[in-house]
Amino acid sequence: MVRIDSIASSQSLIRARGLDKTYWRGSEEVHVLQGLNLDVDAGEFVAFMGPSGSGKTTLLNLLGGLDQPTAGSISVAGEEITRMSSRELTVWRSRHVGFIFQMYNLIPVLTAYQNVELPLLLTRLSRAERRRHVEAALALVALSDRMSHYPGQLSGGQAQRVAIARALVADPTFLLCDEPTGDLDRKSADEIIDLISRLARDYGKTVLMVTHDPLIAERAGAILHLDKGLLVEAAQIGETR
Repeated sequence: MVRIDSIASSQSLIRARGLDKTYWRGSEEVHVLQGLNLDVDAGEFVAFMGPSGSGKTTLLNLLGGLDQPTAGSISVAGEEITRMSSRELTVWRSRHVGFIFQMYNLIPVLTAYQNVELPLLLTRLSRAERRRHVEAALALVALSDRMSHYPGQLSGGQAQRVAIARALVADPTFLLCDEPTGDLDRKSADEIIDLISRLARDYGKTVLMVTHDPLIAERAGAILHLDKGLLVEAAQIGETR
């Protein structure tokens, strides 16, 4: 179950306590997150919604170890990542976090296979082991027949599926999805959210997703609303479909 109060749970995979994030815009202090508490259990599919500037992407970046809070703590599977050095966070992210972005972030001069293989180049896996992982990830997103294609030869939906395969290839603890359907037409968006939903439902992946699209958000197991850096509403909408 997703919780936004301060009640601890021994089942929580992700636990954030008292998260503050402040930036300076010239002489103006901007409070992006303010005293935010959050618990997410393993296997949850959570959608974050809210107006632009409400702190959604900032929260995802903090949970993924891409940024550090001004105050507060974040623990994942019992490890407090807010105490880690930059080098430790780099290693931690490679093991635990799969990132899916709106614009895919594929390298245009690499094939789909090579793009998916990239995270594994930081591991000690042999070439044969890497190939097995990459082929399995591309098969999972139904792109085995496109592994030799370059990003420019793929549709937007196919490119996003390659990005999802890349996020999955190292079997991360959880997935962070920042507007994963925001650059797609409705048909492609539906196909991508079907895939992400299946990862949560059939493979037990923990998924945290930012979206502006209520139709996409409704596919999650819970919707959390941010407004001015605060979680102001939580809507449990049943089991992940």
